Amino acid sequence: MKDTTSAKIDYLIERYPALNVCRQSLTQAVEAIIESYRQGGKLIVCGNGGSASDSEHIVGELMKGFVKKRPVTDELYAKMQAVCPNEADYLRDNLQMPLPAISLMNAVALNSAFANDQAPDLAMAQQVLGLARPEDIFIGISTSGNSANVIYAIQMAKTLGTKTIGLIGNRHCRMQNLCDIVIAAPEMETYKIQELHLPIYHMLCIAVENEFFDK
Repeated sequence: MKDTTSAKIDYLIERYPALNVCRQSLTQAVEAIIESYRQGGKLIVCGNGGSASDSEHIVGELMKGFVKKRPVTDELYAKMQAVCPNEADYLRDNLQMPLPAISLMNAVALNSAFANDQAPDLAMAQQVLGLARPEDIFIGISTSGNSANVIYAIQMAKTLGTKTIGLIGNRHCRMQNLCDIVIAAPEMETYKIQELHLPIYHMLCIAVENEFFDK
């Protein structure tokens, strides 16, 4: 990890001192996501309610430029020129290099069909079964740490050899002993946990972006 990347963790804790208790797990999470991307992996995220929105938010920050510019590479631009020479400049000037990420919350047709035909609490696990690979990272977000559908998805990810990160609150819960890395926001009430989850995952996105797009 670059020094400028680890500095993003320091800056988060400087702004939110209560998160100092999470420093080790935050560092582990950043390192794990970076390693996944180096191996050609992707990030898979899920949660319920406000955490479903957080899942979508994370994907939005990773799949396009967040705080840094992510220009199209010269190699990709050359391929664009070969395929569509008239549009290559427009594509190059406006597209941004992504960090691949998927939220399991936007597959409305699949989730509703599976919930109707099979088992509602396994809809996300079904997606994990179809999408997850050993080089990927799975993030499950749950303020209680006991959301059944998130837990089933984590279990499926671990079955497939995918490293798992749990973003939870400061409560005794099943996800504490299930996830490979646990980031427990030091709050008990749901809205307060969510208020800390946002700067945590913003930092994760900023740190990983910095690692790959530092110039």
